[in-house]
Amino acid sequence: MAPNDLQTTKPRARAFGLPFSGRTGEYNAITDVAGIEVGFRTIVEDTPRPGRKRPVRTGVTAILPHAGSPTPVPVYAGIHRFNGNGEMTGTHWIEDGGTFVGPVMISNTHAVGMTHHATVKWMLERFASTYDSDDFLWLIPVIAETYDGVLNDINGLPLTEADVFAALNSLAAGPVQEGNCGGGTGMITYGFKGGTGTASRIVSLGGEDYTIGTLVQANHGQRDWLTICGVPVGQHMKDGTPQSQMQERGSIIVVIATDLPMAPHQLKRLARRAAIGIGRNGTPGGNSSGDIFLAFSTANPQPMAHRAPPLLKLEIVNDEQLDPVYLAAVDSVDEAIVNAMLAAETLGGTVHDRFLIEAIPHDLLANVMRKFGRMTR
Repeated sequence: MAPNDLQTTKPRARAFGLPFSGRTGEYNAITDVAGIEVGFRTIVEDTPRPGRKRPVRTGVTAILPHAGSPTPVPVYAGIHRFNGNGEMTGTHWIEDGGTFVGPVMISNTHAVGMTHHATVKWMLERFASTYDSDDFLWLIPVIAETYDGVLNDINGLPLTEADVFAALNSLAAGPVQEGNCGGGTGMITYGFKGGTGTASRIVSLGGEDYTIGTLVQANHGQRDWLTICGVPVGQHMKDGTPQSQMQERGSIIVVIATDLPMAPHQLKRLARRAAIGIGRNGTPGGNSSGDIFLAFSTANPQPMAHRAPPLLKLEIVNDEQLDPVYLAAVDSVDEAIVNAMLAAETLGGTVHDRFLIEAIPHDLLANVMRKFGRMTR
């Protein structure tokens, strides 16, 4: 069974009855942007490995634009650092060159090096005809992270090259798994179990429909900050457990993809809007949080720069048309975080753990939302 077929039995935000607005794509996922595929490697163990004190609960997430291409395709991109206590590799060239090539990978903080190494190796094998040439090419993969050390033996460095390959070799279109999967396996959001979430929006410009798709690895926020659809949920779900009182020690990675033709400076502006999306859930961007956002467009596919002509012809959207695109990005980020929390499963609580991190209780959430008249069913 492909990883993207491993759907949670829990309802997503809209099916649950939360009043998110906007028209979504078919899957309400980043894969609604044509050509994008997502893959996961998820590792959940209940007992420590030999010589270690904590169990392994981690993984890696892969997002590949132009997934069906037999050759690497550069994509125009922009990045934004809202709070910089985190890592995303390849961003210096995105700032200067406005593009990246290959997959976007997300894992845990101490797995950035292994994920980078393995992704380079995978690309060398996947695109051997390109990189075995005498063109003196190099690879600068985009690898991002958030910290899962509360639930995972992060210092045991459990992620291997084979795990990264497994995520990349499971790339698939269609519905995307959420919650405790891939790099999001061991993550915590607003004191509840968090992880991977996704959503999408459709916008119409000039008589054409375009898609904005978002994927988040949510590992941020304090319980009392949590806000869902305008309701101060965290204020009504303080249960006194240790995780509900924890100071923020996490991060969030947001990846925004679109098929709308946008230039790098426009994509950087789009990436900034993720800050408003995560702010809708209540976070101010805590000091210890790495809130790092990437936006890219699959439009204007070009050959690798060394094979491209001296002059490139690009189509880009008129800046005056961007307001609905910005709103779509904000809305999809907001919904993706809630989707991650609703899909997540309780994790930890064994004799080897320091904490039991519980999933947000759907029944209690529904009660709070109904008190504020914010449920659609």
